[in-house]
Amino acid sequence: MRIALRFLVPFVLGSLLAACSSSGSSIPSAAVPAAFTTSLNYKAACDVVQPGETERCFALVRSDVGGAPNVARGAHASASRPSTPSGYGPVQLQGAYALPSSTAGSGQTVALVESGDYPTAAADLSTYRTYFGLPACTTANGCFNKVGQTGSSKSLPRENAGWAEETALDMDMVSATCPNCHILIVEANSATTANLEASENEAAKLGATEISNSYGGSEYAASDSAYSHTGIVILASAGDSGYAEGSMQPCSFASVVCTGGTSLQKASNNRGYSEVVWNDLSIGDGATGSGCSSEVAKPAWQTDAGCTKRSQSDVSFDADPEYGVAVYDSTSYEGYRGWLEFGGTSVASPSLAGVYALAGNAAALGPSAAQTIWQDAGTGLWSVTSGNNLASRGRCNSSYPYICTAGTGSDGVYSGPAGWGTPDGTSDF
Repeated sequence: MRIALRFLVPFVLGSLLAACSSSGSSIPSAAVPAAFTTSLNYKAACDVVQPGETERCFALVRSDVGGAPNVARGAHASASRPSTPSGYGPVQLQGAYALPSSTAGSGQTVALVESGDYPTAAADLSTYRTYFGLPACTTANGCFNKVGQTGSSKSLPRENAGWAEETALDMDMVSATCPNCHILIVEANSATTANLEASENEAAKLGATEISNSYGGSEYAASDSAYSHTGIVILASAGDSGYAEGSMQPCSFASVVCTGGTSLQKASNNRGYSEVVWNDLSIGDGATGSGCSSEVAKPAWQTDAGCTKRSQSDVSFDADPEYGVAVYDSTSYEGYRGWLEFGGTSVASPSLAGVYALAGNAAALGPSAAQTIWQDAGTGLWSVTSGNNLASRGRCNSSYPYICTAGTGSDGVYSGPAGWGTPDGTSDF
């Protein structure tokens, strides 16, 4: 049993300065989700925000297993590193979610929008895939490509070792769920709205069939044009701070599949696994995000009663660091490197992007992918009927308690934290 040493840091109050695009046009400011403080068990990868940045990634790295230093943050890396991973690998994830990963996914390109350069990405991807017996994915064989936000593979941003952890997680999760997919990494110059939107548009321009965004910021009145492209399924993470009255952007855009998080645990049942809403807030850690948008109008296809605007989330996947996933990252950050174990809703977005790629329906779904999830109403998904994403004394909106509490029953139960459920094969995608 874990002992909590901290509590969540409150959200940043007020707004940061507006980020500006290269053309000088003003982008509305948004509050950045606050970083986690020192923890016995896990910490946020993107715990440093540069001036003007409006988004934070949602990767959480375990500090007590794998390549973590197992000491206070900022200490020097320990000399020895494990040669084997900790956490779920491709076999466990494919089995838990009944994925046809060995036979599907060819011809699909999953793009990952990140911030800052991850210099060892190609080598680290090779290490992960070699260890787990996955087919090679390299620049030489045309499977892997890494570019900056202008599309150049030569002009890359400065290294960002914190976001490198996020990027490592993202590319390894696409590899785990869709080994036959091509992987495109588009690195924004920084985590501002303008730079991330430019990277999103570049990913679409370069032929992505699915785009994963494992980051977010507080909502503001904005167009979803960068996150709505014909023939491309775009996903985003719901966040790691539990229920909030407002949702995260870009997750709350109606053109985006908003991905929540569960706790995936082995069980003695026919499936071999069970899932509940991921929530560690009672011991001072994190929980999957959910909410009722304050900015995005209610899509006609969202049928839940109570929340009068866009409800978050749509679908979910494993995100609990205690039952996390194995990732390899040799770019050291605060003493963390090598085989690491991750959680956070950053696991969900790239993993589910891989599931969409396995289904191969991006050309038909495009910006309507979330709508299809709602119209299917849980068909082809594992229902998540237990748990909530509230703190120990937290309260949900009494008008729509489902926005932070799992429903009860069998198939076809919607809740904000878990959406309509988790993949049971690819029929719902």
